[in-house]
Amino acid sequence: MIARSQKHWSDDVAELLRVREGFLLEDVDPQSTPGYDHNKAHAADDLVSGAEQLDEYQERLFAQSRVDATNASVLLVLQAMDSAGKGGIVRHVVGSVDPQGVALTAFKKPTKEELSHDFLWRIEQRVPKPGFIGVFDRSHYEDVLIGRVRELATADEIERRYGAINDFEKRLTDSGVRVVKVMLNISRDEQKSRLAERLERPDKYWKYNPGDVDERQLWDDYMAAYQTMFERTSTDHAPWYVVPANRKWYARLAVQHLLLEALEDIDPHWPAATFDVEAEKARLAAS
Repeated sequence: MIARSQKHWSDDVAELLRVREGFLLEDVDPQSTPGYDHNKAHAADDLVSGAEQLDEYQERLFAQSRVDATNASVLLVLQAMDSAGKGGIVRHVVGSVDPQGVALTAFKKPTKEELSHDFLWRIEQRVPKPGFIGVFDRSHYEDVLIGRVRELATADEIERRYGAINDFEKRLTDSGVRVVKVMLNISRDEQKSRLAERLERPDKYWKYNPGDVDERQLWDDYMAAYQTMFERTSTDHAPWYVVPANRKWYARLAVQHLLLEALEDIDPHWPAATFDVEAEKARLAAS
C-alpha cells in the first residue's frame, strides 16, 4: 500500500469534516482550515505529493478492472453554492489522474425525457463502473435543494426523495462503490467577491450567470435546505463532509485527502499476469 504523506496534517481531516449527529452548518467557519496548520505554499507542495499518490492508486484500480479483478469504484459528489470551487476540484484534484479512468458528469436542468422518469433515473445512468473515479458536479441532491427552495416539488415529495437517496446510496456502497459526498462551504461575502471578479475579467465572463445573483437572494433558504439535507442523508455508509472553501487551496487539499482515503480503503493492487511471463519473454526475444 502507498503510504500517504501526513506531514502537514495535524489531525484526521475526514473525522473533522464529517457530518455527525448534532452538526450545524452555521458553526462551520468557511475561512478555517481544519486539521491543516500550514500555509498555502505548503499546501501546494502537499497537493503535488498527493497527486502522485492519487494517480497511482487510480491506475491500479483501473488496471484491476480491465481484468475483472475488482468491483470497486469511487463516486465523488460535489455540492455547493455557485463559485464555491467545484470546477477547481475537478481540474486540480481529479485532473491529476489518467482521464481514461474518470467519469465526469455535470448535471444540468433536467430534460423533458428525464422529467418523465423518477428523479434518480438520470443519476443511475452515470454511476461509475468498476475501476473508475466518478465525479458528479452537482447531483441528485439538487432535487432536494433547489426542489425545496424553489418549491419545485411538494414537501411530501421532498421527504420521499431523502429516503430514496439513502436507499440508492446503500445499493451503491453494497455493490462496491465508495461514495464521497462533499459540500464546499463558501461564505456569502466570499461568493460575492468571486462573482465580482468574474465581472471584471473578460476571460471569466463565460462563468458568470445572472441567475447567480437571484440565487444569492435565497441564501438563508439554501443554508436551511443544506442543513436538512445533512440531517436526512448523512449516513454511516455515505456520510457528508463539509469542507470550508473560502481558501481554495485548503478545499482542494482536503478533497484530495478524502479521495485518497477512499482509495486506500479499496487498496488496489497491480493485477497478476494472465499469461506465462517467462514464455512470453522467450517468444519476444525470438521474434
